[in-house]
Amino acid sequence: MTMTSTGPISASETIAATNKPGRDPVLIGLWIALIIVALIWFAPFVFIVFTSLKTKAAVTSTGAFMPPVEFAFENYSSAWSRGNFAESLMNSVIITVVKVPLGLAISAMAAYALAKIKMRISKLLLLVVVFGTMIPFQVMLAPLFTLVNSFGLIDTYPGVILPYIAFGVPYQVFILHGFFKGLPKELSEAALIDGATHFTIFRRIFLPVCLPVLAALLILDFVSTWNEFAMALVLLQDQHMWTLPLGLMSFQGQFSSDYGQLNAAIVMTVLPATLVYLIFQRYFVSGLTSGAVKG
Repeated sequence: MTMTSTGPISASETIAATNKPGRDPVLIGLWIALIIVALIWFAPFVFIVFTSLKTKAAVTSTGAFMPPVEFAFENYSSAWSRGNFAESLMNSVIITVVKVPLGLAISAMAAYALAKIKMRISKLLLLVVVFGTMIPFQVMLAPLFTLVNSFGLIDTYPGVILPYIAFGVPYQVFILHGFFKGLPKELSEAALIDGATHFTIFRRIFLPVCLPVLAALLILDFVSTWNEFAMALVLLQDQHMWTLPLGLMSFQGQFSSDYGQLNAAIVMTVLPATLVYLIFQRYFVSGLTSGAVKG
């Protein structure tokens, strides 16, 4: 008789045997819940895209989530011309392209100054900035209109861009301040000993390090600025200065019964923000979690 002896089972083999993939009920339950939530969130977008590609007759005769039999791409061209979205798109592009980079630059420099430059009132200034994030801009619309009107900036690009920056900077400074505060102070101290100015330190050392955070803030700021409605409605009264959300509101009021063209207008309005998110989404999670774990 031949006897075979086996040695003791290692810890790694035990973990591998107990953690077999696909057999954890908690993990399966989480995946099912995530799929259900994703479907709930994705369903309205499917409805909008499908409806935008249907004719008037097909919208009423087929179900909401049924794909179009014949693609009515003319809905997009008709909605674009009837809603005069070319002018609204140009206004949104100018306001967003100027506001987002300028606001991020101001926020980054302010956050660096509060985090790395020793001042007696640094904590007080940071408290004032944090307090700015707690004020909802809706309650400030009336005094904001009075202030902008007193400067003669109603229906102008600066009249919208400056309030956008004022309400966007506090949140960005708060996020960037925490990131800069977590960086080793030896980085700036060594550069100061070598004779570098704070602006040089910020531009050559801290700015490259915070690029992932800036990319995440860029996505959030771009989407919020592109889709902003209430403040633009108050400060832009001239139809030729309207942004895309205001143009979409006007189009909906005129052509609310034409569901195909209305949904085509919605798709064209949200498409630029979606593209920006898809381009920078790889930096989004890494940017928001930067500084959470120190090396």
